[in-house]
Amino acid sequence: MAKRKSQSIKLDSLQQSGTLNPYPDEINDVLFQHSSFFDPHDLMQVKYEMLRRVSVDGWSVSKASQQFGFSRPSFYLAQSEFDRAGLPGFIPKRRGPQSAHKLSSKVMALLEKRRNDDPSLHTSDLVQIAKDEFDIDIHKRSIERAFNRAKKKPKM
Repeated sequence: MAKRKSQSIKLDSLQQSGTLNPYPDEINDVLFQHSSFFDPHDLMQVKYEMLRRVSVDGWSVSKASQQFGFSRPSFYLAQSEFDRAGLPGFIPKRRGPQSAHKLSSKVMALLEKRRNDDPSLHTSDLVQIAKDEFDIDIHKRSIERAFNRAKKKPKM
């Protein structure tokens, strides 16, 4: 019972970190079949062992990819991630834009100035100003969130 609970805790932890292998049943390597140390659910361990099989044991990329349930392009991606950052390179990155890329400081400065000059402007008016001045389409909710973020930041 305790082993099942600790396995569940580990799976939950792997899920939260984004390192839970979605296809543990596709791993055919004998180490993962007959050992409690090698966990087919641990994506970082699986990728590392796949790379090790090629670089240390001399396996071909095709064989290692097949045995570990990856495509060859996925192998090369894992290899470049590892070469770039070591094991932390296997941790998934956040996808999508990392910041409000359309609402640059230049755009926000203009919108804030216009709003201060004319407090009766609605957010939809600011959307049109951004379109006219910078030729960018911005949703009004994005502008509202940007202004709210700016309010929360302390002035230096």
